Amino acid sequence: MSLTVDDRLLERARRGEVDDASFVACVRASLPYAWEVISDVAGRMRDGFADNETPPPDEEARGQLLRALASDSIRGALERHFGVRLAFQNCHRVAAFAPSATDRIEAFTSPRAQLLNQSPALRDC
Repeated sequence: MSLTVDDRLLERARRGEVDDASFVACVRASLPYAWEVISDVAGRMRDGFADNETPPPDEEARGQLLRALASDSIRGALERHFGVRLAFQNCHRVAAFAPSATDRIEAFTSPRAQLLNQSPALRDC
């Protein structure tokens, strides 16, 4: 399960739309490691870019990053909350970009960048 959703939030979702603040609070509580990494890169962003190259400490943390960034709704809510564009390489390299930094985003997400970011240590991530 990606998120731990309390009964009140689940009931609100059943009745209609859930606001971003409530959803982001759920993500923050459910995926604390992912929240920490993403809030760190968003907070360190200078000149339109910051990234995290430190591998997660364990598989649970790795799974949190994967769930947060593989879900369109979670990723979108985090991007709106922090006012950034997020990008993801391998199992841990998360980057935050100013939304206007399209050249840098495209360079980071290119096939070339993905290939250059490979190493035997990351084979099973």
